[in-house]
Amino acid sequence: MNWMDLNGKCALVTGGSRGIGRSIAVKLAQAGATVGITYRTNETAARDTLSQINATGAKGWVGKCDLADPGSIKALFQSVDKYFNNGLDFFVANAGVWPPEEVPITEMRDDQWRRTIEVNLNSIFHATKEAGRRMRDGGRIVLIGSTAGQRGEAYHADYAASKGALISLVKGLCVEFADRNITVNCVAPGWVDTEMSASALKGASRKEIEKIIPLGRVATADDIAGPVIFLCSNLARHITGEVLNVNGGSVLCG
Repeated sequence: MNWMDLNGKCALVTGGSRGIGRSIAVKLAQAGATVGITYRTNETAARDTLSQINATGAKGWVGKCDLADPGSIKALFQSVDKYFNNGLDFFVANAGVWPPEEVPITEMRDDQWRRTIEVNLNSIFHATKEAGRRMRDGGRIVLIGSTAGQRGEAYHADYAASKGALISLVKGLCVEFADRNITVNCVAPGWVDTEMSASALKGASRKEIEKIIPLGRVATADDIAGPVIFLCSNLARHITGEVLNVNGGSVLCG
């Protein structure tokens, strides 16, 4: 048995147009899965990801979705029904926002708090509900969290709170779905070299960040994608309700 063989499986990756989501989508395709990805505004980037999926020999599709809008999520899953009419095997909730500006909670605007919670948490509720209804027995749900959800993040209270709640959601959902042999896990990155974190990783700031990472470097998107593929594979069939930290050991310092 090839324990990493995902041929015949159907996967949906939110936020798959770039960064971590793109890497996850392409690696799922390399393992043989058919992959649907979502994007919010950058269709060109999404189509580029689709080209990379197709280059592996796998099939794929793209769907526009504003994950802060429950109606848009429902429309997305109509596409899931169209392309995956026999059900869904893998759901990876990757899309999220991280406002890079440091803002004390006493000065945080209500609209920033609401937007972060809507995209990072409320969307997970709506999308996982829809995915769960379509998930075939033995499926996998992987939610992308963050180190911030475990240790907090000063001046980014909105982000840390949203990711901490996501971890609690994983702990509950793994029990709810267990009777269908569906696993639910969280992959929690630390610093990752993506467009979302680019402003924080400029110049001298990057060197300071690397000093608090025992492995001495910021992760690439591929570093995060690999563990996601592992959790989707049969190698991880008895792992559920867990948080897999992928941060180079950074939670042990600072």
